[in-house]
Parts: sequence; structure tokens; C-alpha cells
Amino acid sequence: MNDLLARIGGGERIAGVDEVGRGPLAGPVVAAAVILPRPIDGLADSKALSAAKRERLCAQITAEALFGIGAASVREIDSLNILQATLLAMRRAVARLPETPTLAMVDGNQNPELGLRTELVIKGDALVPEISAASIVAKVVRDRLMTRLAQRYPHYGWHSNAGYGSALHRDAMASVGVTAHHRQSFAPLRNWLEDPEKAHNVVCAMNA
Repeated sequence: MNDLLARIGGGERIAGVDEVGRGPLAGPVVAAAVILPRPIDGLADSKALSAAKRERLCAQITAEALFGIGAASVREIDSLNILQATLLAMRRAVARLPETPTLAMVDGNQNPELGLRTELVIKGDALVPEISAASIVAKVVRDRLMTRLAQRYPHYGWHSNAGYGSALHRDAMASVGVTAHHRQSFAPLRNWLEDPEKAHNVVCAMNA
């Protein structure tokens, strides 16, 4: 941990990189990369913050820091698998930074092959301010997207569950069907598509 803090304080141009949305049944996976020119108070793992605090911090981060946002679509998730789609979203986020970092610090243990020096940090969103900032930006951006989609598809509760498999979401999938924004490679949808009757209902719902 001391070595990690020394690197952070050693004059590196550090980009924190994190993603949100690996587990949901619907919607893209979103990644962010953030370079902090100066410390920002209150940064933490986005999951540990209230929605109001995430929004406030996201506004401050995007006003004061350098950031890039990348995503991988549902189609890419289904064709590549969720891990590879997540790494793709991370590469896109870093590529959209306005400056090239000297070091990328990535949450987790999977190297996205960014083409620059990279440190993998397990639980980095709680340990490294730049990764915390990236987790907050990615979470806010994805939640806003799912809230907009919920206006078009109100049955699934995406404004509150962000596409995760809540009881409301799963009940709506069973009763209404699914949309083009659902991940067909994930187990609940994949199992349905193996049932001819349910597959017919899925296709009808997607084409509606």
C-alpha cells in the first residue's frame, strides 16, 4: 500500500480507469478514465456513495479533471462476452482522454492492454482517488442512460435497478418480453431463447 501511495504522489500523470455495468441483464457496459489535476474531497467507491453525492462529485470531477468515457454496446457484449466488452470499453475511455497518461491504474485484475504502463489494483475504486473518480463518472453516466431508456421502456424499472435483475425487472421480462437492450448471451435470456414458445415471445417483443 505504501508503494502504491508513493507512485501516486511521485509526479506521474495517472489515469484511473474503472467500469460499471458488468452484471446487469440490460444496457451497455460503461467505463471512465480520469486524470485528477488536484485532489477532490469525498472520493470513494461509487457503490458506497448515495446517488445525490455521486451526482455532486461527478459534476465536480467533470468540471475540474480530465476524463474520457467509453462504452460497449449490448451487441458487442453478446458477440465478445462481457469481460472482453468491458476491456474494450476501458480502452475506449482511455483513448478519449484529452491527454495521454504516463500510468493507468485499473480497477481489478484484468489488463485491458491500453498500450501504456498499467497497474492493476484490486478494490482500486476504494484505494486510489483516480479510480474512485472513474467509478463515480462511469456510474453516473450509465445510470443516466438507463433512466432515459426507462422512459421508452417503462415496464422494467430501469430508472431504479439500472438493468440489474431485480424482481420487478425479471417479472416484466416474463410478462412483457425483452427488448433489443437486453443481453441475450446472459443466462436468463439464453435459457428463454432455448424454449421455442418463449423465444417467439422474445422476438415479438424486440420487434414491437
